[in-house]
Amino acid sequence: MSGPQAPGGPVGGTVSGPAEGPGGEIRVLLVDDDALVRAGLSMMLHGADGLVIVGEAGDGDQVPGAVARHRPDVVLMDLRMPRVDGIAATRRLRAGPQPPEVIVLTTFDADENVVGALRAGASGFLLKDSPPGEIAEAIRRVAAGDPMLSPEVTRRLMRRAVVHEDARQRALRQLEGLSPREREVVSAIAGGQTNAEIAASLLMSVPTVKAHVTHILTKAGLANRTQIALLAHDAGLA
Repeated sequence: MSGPQAPGGPVGGTVSGPAEGPGGEIRVLLVDDDALVRAGLSMMLHGADGLVIVGEAGDGDQVPGAVARHRPDVVLMDLRMPRVDGIAATRRLRAGPQPPEVIVLTTFDADENVVGALRAGASGFLLKDSPPGEIAEAIRRVAAGDPMLSPEVTRRLMRRAVVHEDARQRALRQLEGLSPREREVVSAIAGGQTNAEIAASLLMSVPTVKAHVTHILTKAGLANRTQIALLAHDAGLA
């Protein structure tokens, strides 16, 4: 398959051409067990500025092979699939070297599995009936390393998350290696503050905030800011 796949194209087919799209295009892999959904997403995103659909997978167990073949920047991942669900597929993918970003797809935003996917390392979630422009913008944001979920959505998700005692203890252990200043940044992220707001409230520069965030992600073994917020929630800091 070369370029965006036409509806009805082969699942997991090879892609001819260069490893990266021309002009720095963002390479996208579609993962959904419903061929009609994949076709619809491919049609919606076809021609979107800066995006190219490089491949598809029909279940979570096909994701490692598809990622190895197509080297996407972003994976659109269905949550509910028959053999390997989106949470397990995301967790396996994010555990590998230089993994692509993952956006999970769901039919309704109250899906209890959304929080599980975020814990597994997904950058955010989208409803399957989201407008094409919204999906394209979300892909661009996560590819650029920007947060996709608004603070309001993150807080709403955290309120739904049930924290068991073993998860709380595990979160506290993850925070043990952080400096007092880094803990302040964690609390601020959990409160929904942007880097600029954290810089203003903690009297530091934005580059210093970004450096603290990078250190927190590395020390705690996390993938993104949403996971930092969830960790703070689990530890009782938010």
